[in-house]
Amino acid sequence: MLDFEYARHRMVEAHIARRGVHDRRVLNAVRRVAREQFVDEGLEEFAYEDSPLPIGSGQTISQPFIVAKMAEIAEIEATDRVLEIGTGSGYAAAVLAELAEHVFTIERHRSLAQQAERRLNATGYRNIEVRVGDGTKGWQEKAPFDAIVVAAAGTSIPLGLQEQLEIGGRLIIPVGEDLYSQRLVRVTRIAANKFEEEDLGGVMFVPLIGEHGGHDENASVREARAPPLPRQIARAAEDLPQIDDPAFGAMFDRFGSRRVVLLGEASHGTSEFYRARAAVTRRLLQRHGFTIVAVEADWPDAAQINRYVRGGERRSDAQPLFQRFPTWMWRNAEVSEFIGWLHEYNRDVPGHARKAGFYGLDLYNMSGSIATVLAYLDKVDPEAAAVARERYGCLMPWQNEPSTYGRAALRPGYRTCEEAVVRQCMDLFERSMMEGDGDLLDAKQSARLVASAERYYRVMYYGGAETWNLRDRHMFETLDQLLEAHGPKSKAVVWAHNSHIGDARHTDMGTVRDELNIGQLCRERFGAQAALIGFGTDTGTVACASDWDREMEVKDLNPSLPGSFERLCHESGKPSFLLDFERHGELGADLAAPRPERYIGVIYRPETERLSHYMDSSVSRQFDAFVWFDRTSAVTPLSKPTDSIGKVPDTFPFGI
Repeated sequence: MLDFEYARHRMVEAHIARRGVHDRRVLNAVRRVAREQFVDEGLEEFAYEDSPLPIGSGQTISQPFIVAKMAEIAEIEATDRVLEIGTGSGYAAAVLAELAEHVFTIERHRSLAQQAERRLNATGYRNIEVRVGDGTKGWQEKAPFDAIVVAAAGTSIPLGLQEQLEIGGRLIIPVGEDLYSQRLVRVTRIAANKFEEEDLGGVMFVPLIGEHGGHDENASVREARAPPLPRQIARAAEDLPQIDDPAFGAMFDRFGSRRVVLLGEASHGTSEFYRARAAVTRRLLQRHGFTIVAVEADWPDAAQINRYVRGGERRSDAQPLFQRFPTWMWRNAEVSEFIGWLHEYNRDVPGHARKAGFYGLDLYNMSGSIATVLAYLDKVDPEAAAVARERYGCLMPWQNEPSTYGRAALRPGYRTCEEAVVRQCMDLFERSMMEGDGDLLDAKQSARLVASAERYYRVMYYGGAETWNLRDRHMFETLDQLLEAHGPKSKAVVWAHNSHIGDARHTDMGTVRDELNIGQLCRERFGAQAALIGFGTDTGTVACASDWDREMEVKDLNPSLPGSFERLCHESGKPSFLLDFERHGELGADLAAPRPERYIGVIYRPETERLSHYMDSSVSRQFDAFVWFDRTSAVTPLSKPTDSIGKVPDTFPFGI
């Protein structure tokens, strides 16, 4: 059962206080309100995510941060009388009631008002009055108010609300005719006929419907059908040829001079994303001197592919490729076709050093990496192999359940396991200074992977940002090692999910959860020599699972959510295009405001999509360019590999 009290306190610290709400009274008020009691049945597990939730009648319960922020800037005192416009679920009214002496709240949807009143009564609030009506008119009979908080965006500031303010009273309201570009305004009544306005920054709210200063419903529908941003996107979009047309890859020549080109995907199961990345990569290899293809895959499995594409022989102890869940992510026809092309391409490349390689960046498959280290040492130094076996032996009792190792590693005695695997890694790095063996890079990287995975097992016990950050740092450091090993003029193409290759500093990952990723680290390391290119879609099918370690399914994608970046792209009316934010600075500026962006990993749950698959992102800052396919299809999986026996399981329990 979920610990709601713990989740509530964690939400306040991680999503509200850390993002800039500092008033202790406000923070304590949010801590006291049980948000799970104000959401619809079945959504309780998402109550303490910092996101809006559906509540019926096309409305949402506001995200906790914006509720707290508006309460803070309203400067509510314990003796204040507060008017709220837009009751919704009643959650914000409850927070305001923790701060003020009395709260009056207006909701235009009768069903929502009645439901909110029942919830507020059930949770013991006796200082809140609920009314059904036009919020733009205010509540004259109860005026004046010390503060008025409006939870919907008006096209202008209703004069009637300003006149219902007490002298010194504050009105907090989002204002803007464009649904995608609103400003949060604070109006303070200085005197009977004098008001002071402050612009507090960009926001995005549902429209304020009403007689005075609000949208009429028909106008809101018309605006939603033809907002300006899709027209801007359509003008800036560069139409893409068919993926199989050589002209498709040529569209990306503009990135050919970069050191690193990172190609994303909005899901791990979409054919067009894989095929498009393959087409771009072929062009970069053939025309622009790239020799490294680094992918979000297990190092040991990718190392076998690397041997094949570079003309090497298969190792006698090699295991079937990509046996762990999700097998379809790399065992699919789209990847197989690219690997076949890469093998043929390398046949005509003179000199082993100039051949293109295929490398895995991830820290999964610990057992495969241990086997690689031992096989290398068995060949070059049997005594060192014996030492390595002793060092790695401490990991084996926990090979079937990583979290068990995480708990065990809390005890001081298990510090020696960490020291052993790090020592083994250092020994191979020291060996690399003295030897030039062609297999040494593989062994050295495998030792790094074991050391990283050991630490991963430990931090998994705690969860949180450190787990994600360790993984992405490992992937970035692997990429950096590959570039260093291939020389100062080496260039790499990276295939990974949008959540890894888009700069995390411009998403909720960085602003709320303190997570970083490969894209951020590449920008910090390579600056303008890194190109971050995201991918997205609206509808179609996707290969996925409903839960971790379940069978693959092909599911229909829900159409993108209104207000999301994907919906803007869909409303441009174009089937596929490239958006180059560096060439269209004005559009980039207009798309800089955070808005929902869809992220699907190997798990896809359409029934909870807004909560489980969308995250607020500033797309034009997150990426340098974006590739759009309006309708997409699922990847074609290859035959299922044989089950793995006695192998260390996957160290990352999530879908991306």
